[in-house]
Amino acid sequence: MPSSLKLMLALTYDVIALALAFFLAYFLRLGASHIEISAAEASVLATVTLSTMLLFYFAGTYRSVVRYFNAKATLKIAGLLIIATGIFYLAGHLYGAFVPRSVPIVFFTIACFFIAGARSLVGVITGKKWFDEREGVVIYGAGNTGQQLANTLLLGNQYQPLAFIDQKSHYHNRELLGINIYPPKHISKLIKRYGQFKILIAVSKLNKNRMQEIIAGLEPYALELLTIPNMADIVSGKRKIDQFREVSVDELLGREPVAPDPQLLGANIRNKVVMVSGAGGSIGKELCRQIIHQHPAKLVLLDVSEALLYEINQELTVYLKEHHLAIPLVPLIGNVQNGILMTSIFHSENVQTIYHAAAYKHVPLVENNVIAGISNNVLGTYEIAQAAIYCGVETFVLISTDKAVRPTNVMGATKRLAELILQSLAPRDHNTRFVMVRFGNVLGSSGSVVPLFKRQIKAGGPITITHPDIIRYFMTIPEAAQLVIQAGAMGTGGDVFVLDMGEPVKIVDLALNMTHLMGLTVKSDTHPDGDIEIVYTGLRPGEKLYEELLIDADAQSTQHQRILTANEHSLTWPEVKAILDQLTDAMRDEDITKLREILQQAPLQYQPDSLPQQKPDTPSQADAVNH
Repeated sequence: MPSSLKLMLALTYDVIALALAFFLAYFLRLGASHIEISAAEASVLATVTLSTMLLFYFAGTYRSVVRYFNAKATLKIAGLLIIATGIFYLAGHLYGAFVPRSVPIVFFTIACFFIAGARSLVGVITGKKWFDEREGVVIYGAGNTGQQLANTLLLGNQYQPLAFIDQKSHYHNRELLGINIYPPKHISKLIKRYGQFKILIAVSKLNKNRMQEIIAGLEPYALELLTIPNMADIVSGKRKIDQFREVSVDELLGREPVAPDPQLLGANIRNKVVMVSGAGGSIGKELCRQIIHQHPAKLVLLDVSEALLYEINQELTVYLKEHHLAIPLVPLIGNVQNGILMTSIFHSENVQTIYHAAAYKHVPLVENNVIAGISNNVLGTYEIAQAAIYCGVETFVLISTDKAVRPTNVMGATKRLAELILQSLAPRDHNTRFVMVRFGNVLGSSGSVVPLFKRQIKAGGPITITHPDIIRYFMTIPEAAQLVIQAGAMGTGGDVFVLDMGEPVKIVDLALNMTHLMGLTVKSDTHPDGDIEIVYTGLRPGEKLYEELLIDADAQSTQHQRILTANEHSLTWPEVKAILDQLTDAMRDEDITKLREILQQAPLQYQPDSLPQQKPDTPSQADAVNH
């Protein structure tokens, strides 16, 4: 309805309501037989009606949206009608009209009922319509944050708060903004009453442990969980309180990061020229972001992919501009297998610290591309390490993997051999300190199961899992990058550091939890009407059920509680050189069978046919942490 038409309807109604209130006031005071409306009383009616309409107009009553009419608006109208009642008395004296003292009071009461009451009724009717059209949600948290969220939603047109959920007993069986507050155990009753709904988590100062407790309590109900943005973003204006986001998997796992050691973070970076190879990859990008925070003298970005290199360079350029930082960025396209190019880059840029993250990491792809995997992961590491020694680079940090421990695939074997290369080069006569950092899966990286599962769930399934018993260690990309940088500042050379990955996660449980958090259920024998099916495809070539992070059991703690040092078997440089020569000859002949044999014969503990169906006896990384 056009605003002009709504205004005319409101004006017309109020004129009729005021006139009716005027006559009813006299009727109730004098009775029908004694009412005599002379010109004087008519003048009083005209004066009261006109003045009241003017009061309403200039007080903004006609600018209010009727469907949001509330107690505050009612009090505003009542206040204006009190003024109108005073005018009623004065006009009676002015015109010499017959105005008994009780008539203006009765007029005030009836006018309030007709004008404020009618608006309230329209608000209820339209509110009911809006309620039916909006999506029902339940707000978890009845504190200030929950109240702010409910207020925002009530004024919007997308969500309708059905109830509050809160653990605090003093909130239970009470109302907030007319919405009932229930304990968490009443969720099943709310589901029976309203059907499926979304739960909006609105709890301020929410750490990861508390978040995990909330998620664990809500996950079995298979309701979609959303959270409000970070309060700092809301206060700064970057985000609005009703711009919800999905619960992330790292919140589901509930791993609380340890505050980094500023001295370790800046030791190899601050005021130094730093290079990241594989800068466009998942870990490489995050390393670049973390490095920028430590104010290097220069950051060299190296990647073989032009598109990925452009992406990270643009992101960092925008960040530096927004934060008024003058840190030179040098994006370079290049392959670490080109030793001459690496030497040229190190010389021209005066590189002091290298984080070597350039590697082929996807097990099935490397398994089917053996030559490429060995060329990049083994020979590429050798070439860039030799160039670092020749150019006097101070620190060289290799990003390794848990798959290098007792490898069952080519990728893991190549990464273990890359570790042995650096271990053999470390004690030789040079000024470069070599450090290796080994960790497991990171959430959200390319090829991670998390984005894969999310895509499969949104597509309606099925979720594909290789084996029902497969487990993995997980860590967020930012935490992994921070720990890599801190581990790189430790050790004297040739050290292998292992990151504490926390407790392992069963992949099928991860899939189940992700499905429930998106408001869907898993189809099974006991629940045949579920939304998403899980299909087991069988272990892929070289895939383990259980990943390990240590080869030997005598890992030692370091100054950082989540970084261990592994005292592992190493080879001399002549022994490693012999293996590299054999690999080079077989690659020249493109003899893949021979390449696999060389990897198996090398002291890598590589057993491609070994697919353990139960946890190995050797202490796992978690055991070593306790040790």
